[in-house]
Amino acid sequence: MSTTLSLVSELERIARALDTEDGGTAQPSLPVIAEKIAKIIGVRTEEVAILAVSTRWKHLHFLVPEAFKNVGFIPLSSNSALAAKTVRESRPEIDNNFSAARHAVVFENIKLSGEASELIQKIISAPILFGGKVIGVIQISRKSRTLTGAGPDFTAEHVGNLLALCKPLGKFVHRAAGE
Repeated sequence: MSTTLSLVSELERIARALDTEDGGTAQPSLPVIAEKIAKIIGVRTEEVAILAVSTRWKHLHFLVPEAFKNVGFIPLSSNSALAAKTVRESRPEIDNNFSAARHAVVFENIKLSGEASELIQKIISAPILFGGKVIGVIQISRKSRTLTGAGPDFTAEHVGNLLALCKPLGKFVHRAAGE
């Protein structure tokens, strides 16, 4: 996807600037980056989640969506959280029948928009690395009341595009998480 490559190039350019500047130049926020990722992949902005690892507290906490920041966290030891598994195994995963899988539904029940809550039907989860270490997770989901209403399945191409974004995204997560 040329739009993915364009966003990767943009993020890499900004990430390089983060290394050389004191932060005086305005940088895009993670919510703005999440909006761009959502547009490229063809999901709603609220279907993009970026989580950071807290090594001090041994959990994941939400950076995006911002509405989840103060709601709670996901223990890294959780056996039912795909995000925790992604950190532990440091590998991406696609589940195009996620609603049938055993998983924690705490965050799914939180309404981000005025609409009725929808279940995550399909999901991609990928590790975000910085300095060779997993520092976060990005998850893209397709939410709907039914599996068929969730839209097309995620593919290996989606995973490839997401992994390409994860490398430059690492600097943003590292900076936002402050660990």
